[in-house]
Amino acid sequence: MSAVFGRHSLLFGVLTCALLVAAAPAQADTVTVNLDQARLLKLPGRVTTIVIGNPLIADATLQSGGMLVVTGKGYGATNLLALDRDGRVVMSKLVQVLGPASEDLVVVYKGVARESYSCTPECHPRITLGDGKEFFGETIGQSSARNGAAQGGGAAAASAAPPSAR
Repeated sequence: MSAVFGRHSLLFGVLTCALLVAAAPAQADTVTVNLDQARLLKLPGRVTTIVIGNPLIADATLQSGGMLVVTGKGYGATNLLALDRDGRVVMSKLVQVLGPASEDLVVVYKGVARESYSCTPECHPRITLGDGKEFFGETIGQSSARNGAAQGGGAAAASAAPPSAR
C-alpha cells in the first residue's frame, strides 16, 4: 500500500510543480523601469510600429538601430507590442513601472499630505506622483515658471507663477 501511495505522492508533486511553472509569468517577458526613468531595449528586426497599452503608465520611443526607449510615466503595469510592416506581433512584453529607486529621495508626511524631496546633500522639492495636491501644484508651478524663463519667456513665466513662487 505504501508503494502505491508513494507513487501517487510523487505524481502529485510532479503535477503540482508543472502547474506552478505553467502559471508563473516568464521573467524575460517583463520589463521593469522606475518612475521618471528610461530603459533601453533591443528590438527584433523588422519592427515598424510600437503600441503601449496605457500611455499614462509608460511611454516608448522607437530609435534607429533597433533600439527602443521605454520611460516610466505612472505606477502600475501595461503591455508593449512591437509590430512588423504586416501588422504581425514580433514582440510582446509586460512593462512594470516601480516607484523611484533613488537613495537621495526623502518623503515627508504632514498628516495625510505627502511631500517628496531630493537630498544630494541639500534637500530640494521633487515632483513625485502621490505627493499632496498643494505641494505638487506649487512645486510644478515653480518648475514651469523656471522652464519658461529659461526658454526666453521670463516676464510671462513670472506672472504665471503662483504668488508664493514670485
